[in-house]
Amino acid sequence: MTLKALTTRLPGVVIIEPDVFGDDRGFFLESYNAAKYPALGVGCAFVQDNHSFSTQGTLRGLHYQLPFTQAKLVWVVTGEVLDVAVDIRRGSPTFGQWVGEILSEQNRRRLFIPRGFAHGFCVLSPSAHFMYKCDEFFHPETDGGVRWNDPDIAIDWPVRDPMLSPKDARLPLLADIPADLLPRYENPAQ
Repeated sequence: MTLKALTTRLPGVVIIEPDVFGDDRGFFLESYNAAKYPALGVGCAFVQDNHSFSTQGTLRGLHYQLPFTQAKLVWVVTGEVLDVAVDIRRGSPTFGQWVGEILSEQNRRRLFIPRGFAHGFCVLSPSAHFMYKCDEFFHPETDGGVRWNDPDIAIDWPVRDPMLSPKDARLPLLADIPADLLPRYENPAQ
């Protein structure tokens, strides 16, 4: 089995297309294989799996942790979402830029989001089961976030008035977050 990795305009954020083997009975695919993913730029050891269920119009995010930053491997089991990663690493040449990808039960794509990125998604289908692997445990005391509709980031969300959690509705703009509360960019060329 081989996997296909597609680069995005944000270095380190990778779309992964798994091999899917189907017949009249259904299909089979490997959700994750620790021996194959490092060649695609996903070399972290995942320690926690999460499963989220949401209804259409729900927007979750944009979340991050500091100092316990997390890399995430995300995908949809049922339904369809617009998944978004935003570079929030201070000093990064792509700071404040975002990339979005449709993840669905039909395309079965995975999105790898490296450490130092805020993450969020919006449900496009009537409902969606969303899965993600993290390379760091969830630490609620270090949970941070950026407002979903920050005009400086200008994400092209498919909804104008999404369903948000009270916490997500109060998140600050990226420009209002003190630099010491954002991850730091570490140039891989150095």
